[in-house]
Amino acid sequence: MAEAARPPLPDSVLLQVLALLPLRDRLRAARVCRRWQQLAQDRAVWTHVDLSPHRITRRTLWHLVRHRLPDSLCSLRMRGTPRSLGKQRLLSPALLAALRKHCPQLHRLCLTETDLRHVPYESIPSSVTTLELNLCDIPDAWFCVSPLVPPPQNHLKTLSLCGTYRITDMGIQAAAPHLEELERLILRHCIIGDAAMVFIGRHMKQLRYLEISNAYFLTNRGLVSIATLEHLETLCLDLYDLVSLGTVIALLQVLPRLNHLKLGGTCFEDEVLHKIQENFPHCAISHTP
Repeated sequence: MAEAARPPLPDSVLLQVLALLPLRDRLRAARVCRRWQQLAQDRAVWTHVDLSPHRITRRTLWHLVRHRLPDSLCSLRMRGTPRSLGKQRLLSPALLAALRKHCPQLHRLCLTETDLRHVPYESIPSSVTTLELNLCDIPDAWFCVSPLVPPPQNHLKTLSLCGTYRITDMGIQAAAPHLEELERLILRHCIIGDAAMVFIGRHMKQLRYLEISNAYFLTNRGLVSIATLEHLETLCLDLYDLVSLGTVIALLQVLPRLNHLKLGGTCFEDEVLHKIQENFPHCAISHTP
């Protein structure tokens, strides 16, 4: 007896599958049949777009912004070329202006190896609340807006900087006054020390999550500076020999909302950490060597 034909998958299921596919596979799916072509062009498929596996050109990105990326786009990942010249640069103020116009709901922008030296911070679409920069090249005072131009309407809530060139103590000093609405700050593989912590504690009073890795030059003075972050709930730190355990305990005493402390770098004895945990039961303390 012949096996009965299986009913086709409903459109709602196919849309979810197509949304999980890489960019090239989404475009290829549109060539299967007329039904798949309509589904592959559905707004739901293009809500989250990851272009980072591909080294696309600015011309290709222009085409995507104008003809592919819908107004429902929420998050976008891209990979550029560091230290690029002229037309080789992936982004420009004009392209970001077009992205802002065509994708008004974009709230998360993730850039990798992108040259931003000629792209002012105020060019970032005002709808973006999460900005992630990985191995990007930005000027020292990128977050500082010239008094000759209107202040940006960006309301960043999350900023992640990983291996981003020129993010030093001076860079944080210049940026901190312009990032007072931040709730999450992640600094990985950035060369910062006590001065950066001072300005974080002075200006970023709304922080709820703070992660700093590879802070080789951070001392007790710098760590004490963030005692002013009374809204802080999660703190992830790579500590080295310049920071004492006593300073960590003092910080726990003055940050009542801190409920998760993750320590890395310096090797603390498990017995010592266990005693600290007993004294601060409201805070989950973890350690990774």
